[in-house]
Amino acid sequence: MDHFEVFGLPRRLAIDTAELQRRFYELSRRYHPDFHQAAPPEEQARALEASARLNAAYRALRDPIARVEYLVRLEEGRDTKEGATVKPKAPPELLEEMFEIQEALAEAKAGGLDEAGRAALVAQRDRLATRLRDEEARLVGPLSEQWDASRPAERQRALATIKESLAIRAYLRTVVDDLNDALGESQEGYVTNRRH
Repeated sequence: MDHFEVFGLPRRLAIDTAELQRRFYELSRRYHPDFHQAAPPEEQARALEASARLNAAYRALRDPIARVEYLVRLEEGRDTKEGATVKPKAPPELLEEMFEIQEALAEAKAGGLDEAGRAALVAQRDRLATRLRDEEARLVGPLSEQWDASRPAERQRALATIKESLAIRAYLRTVVDDLNDALGESQEGYVTNRRH
């Protein structure tokens, strides 16, 4: 049973999160192990398993980005974030830009950071953080809508586009985190989330 099925939902990215939460609380009351303490051990084990499955499903589906990542894993037939048969690649121009930024970071770390270097790194970090937010908005907006509207014959193309966007997001997050580390900052809006 996949996470969508736990809640009786179709495999879509647009979810009414208020309804999801309402359904989660309803099912939590039904399966929570505390309500099955007087039951036979087999029934207690089933309730514990159902409660764990419900919690995992809710964690994956309540966050729009986690939902997209879960859908990709589900469509590829894998249970974890690791193990994709084909790793999505970010566009070459992005990789080239990230390489240049990594070189600038290495130089800054090796030679110390003067005010001009620091200002340049802050400007790059802010620009990339904006791109990261834009990419996440694209994932939960137009690309999710594209997936939901696609017919079965179009799903592989929609999935490939989503995977490319997730790869871009991963590269941007990594570089923003690296820039924050080099700057010695962990500002709100620039939360470090290393390669989750």
